[in-house]
Amino acid sequence: MTVASKETLGFQAEVKQLLQLMIHSLYSNKEIFLRELISNASDASDKLRFEGIAHPDWYGDDPELKITVGFDKADRTLTIADNGIGMSREEVISNLGTIARSGTKEFFSKLSGDQQKDAALIGQFGVGFYSAFIIADRITVETRRAGLPATDGVRWESDGSGEFTVESIDRPQRGTLIKLHLREGEDDFLSSYKLKSIIRKYSDHISLPIQMKKEAWDEEKKEQVVTDELESINQSSALWARAKSEITPEQFDDFYKHLSHDYENPLCYSLNRVEGRSEFTQLLYVPAKAPFDLWDRNKRGGIKLYVKRVFIMDDAEQLMPMYLRFVTGVVDSVDLPLNVSREILQESRDVKAIRESSTKRVLSMLEELANSEDAAKKEKYHTFWAQFGQVLKEGIGEDQANQERILKLLRFASTHTDSTDQNVSLAEYVSRMKEGQDKIYYVTGDTFNAAKNSPHLEIFRKKGVEVLLLTDRVDEWMLSFFTEFDGKQVASVAKGGLDLGALSDEKEKQEHEETEKDFKDLLERMKTVLTDKAKDVRVTFRLTDSPACLVADENELSGNLLRMLKAAGQEAPDTKPILEINPEHPLLLKLKTNDAQFNEWTNVLFDQALLAEGGQLNDPAGFVKRINHLLLSS
Repeated sequence: MTVASKETLGFQAEVKQLLQLMIHSLYSNKEIFLRELISNASDASDKLRFEGIAHPDWYGDDPELKITVGFDKADRTLTIADNGIGMSREEVISNLGTIARSGTKEFFSKLSGDQQKDAALIGQFGVGFYSAFIIADRITVETRRAGLPATDGVRWESDGSGEFTVESIDRPQRGTLIKLHLREGEDDFLSSYKLKSIIRKYSDHISLPIQMKKEAWDEEKKEQVVTDELESINQSSALWARAKSEITPEQFDDFYKHLSHDYENPLCYSLNRVEGRSEFTQLLYVPAKAPFDLWDRNKRGGIKLYVKRVFIMDDAEQLMPMYLRFVTGVVDSVDLPLNVSREILQESRDVKAIRESSTKRVLSMLEELANSEDAAKKEKYHTFWAQFGQVLKEGIGEDQANQERILKLLRFASTHTDSTDQNVSLAEYVSRMKEGQDKIYYVTGDTFNAAKNSPHLEIFRKKGVEVLLLTDRVDEWMLSFFTEFDGKQVASVAKGGLDLGALSDEKEKQEHEETEKDFKDLLERMKTVLTDKAKDVRVTFRLTDSPACLVADENELSGNLLRMLKAAGQEAPDTKPILEINPEHPLLLKLKTNDAQFNEWTNVLFDQALLAEGGQLNDPAGFVKRINHLLLSS
């Protein structure tokens, strides 16, 4: 026997918070604890399969991997045991006492107090072990890591209140046994029928046998009694290895929940077997809701890699591009070596083929939803875009090979719709273009209202020309790669000189030329006043109601992008905007005849234009002072 080495430790603060949240948020769906514990046991067996390639002696005289579920009505306990990789003392303390993963702070900041929403977040965070406290007031874990001697067994125990104990024990068996001491009122889980139904509902896809002791009728006692004979409850074959026709939609959904720890069904999925130069199976899912850490680009992808059904690694990021990091699934390769590493994955031609195929498969799933005439599928794509549209836009710059396909999947808000929803495709925009229109016009803004009310849109509204409203933070970056679609150039309404091409008739063009001549002297005087603020001052015909607006030169960064860079603490080029004035506005007519207050009016026009596009004044007090003086003068 080992000398007892018992110590009492405190849970990490985040674990304490999580335990309280879990008990209250998941109480209405208590049975998922069994799914989570079986999923953990399955992962432990997968890890032994992988590490056992280099250490076949770790299997000893127990080579058949399995999960065993049992219960004891007298003790009111439920046990889940596996003969997988097990844990060392250090791993027990780390895995069961702390949450050592990125995104923890962000996870807690997203919690709202709404039980249903928080339950989904808890699932995404992947802390299934603690869900056992929903039905148990005390949990005992006994474990030994494969490869360590029997004397290195460990017992962990806690009532979930804030502390846990860890002690050394003798444990001949490798693997882990979890014993749940049930709370009052939870005796439903001491039923063979109940446990079997939960296992078949949630864990039928687990690729190793889940066993329970059989029950038989005892004639003498006149009741069902538990025997020593074991029976397998699940099909115990990898779901992705079965024929598609043999898998029900419910089984596909349950397997997704096993992979992702999500509590909602996926939006769509695809199972495919690819043969040719590379042979592999891919089962890919698109979630219905974005995970809390979607914007963490350091987060590894959600693809599990198997080689000939042997688990190799979680989160194989080389199998899916970054802009599809929301995809969850399994890839099972026939060609990769069992000892493949992340470094080998980066250089493998087979991995490149898998990545290209998986990318195209995901895009095909999205195209099927986006292009369908079926209302339910269209609604699913609307849901997808609301959750993941901003991430998909990253693909415009990151995936040149599929850029055209991604462009067709993009959705935008526009001046032709009243809603903030982004539901206008580029193809729809092109189909509505005015006769003579040769460009796809857009405006960027910090918010939907800022973009929709931009003064740059005035002439476009007058002529009935549709303009896309781009308000996502990723849009400015995307536009550096998105220059045309269907042969139509993409043009900002707030950059460069206004050229409406055939949308302006010859009479308008002639009138514009004459007006520019009339305002030549005024423009020169305004340039002198605004030397420190404006790169140039010129007449514009893009305005119908506003007196002035700011535009960026054709090859310079937009005002919106400059503001975003400064807000993010990044260096931004020190450029000046161009002030364009509306020659027909009463303020400009007054300016032509008002020498006494010319400087004040000129500065006010510039500052108003800056505010109208969402900019910040360098001298707000000076602006207020000028306005007050002009008001008193009038």
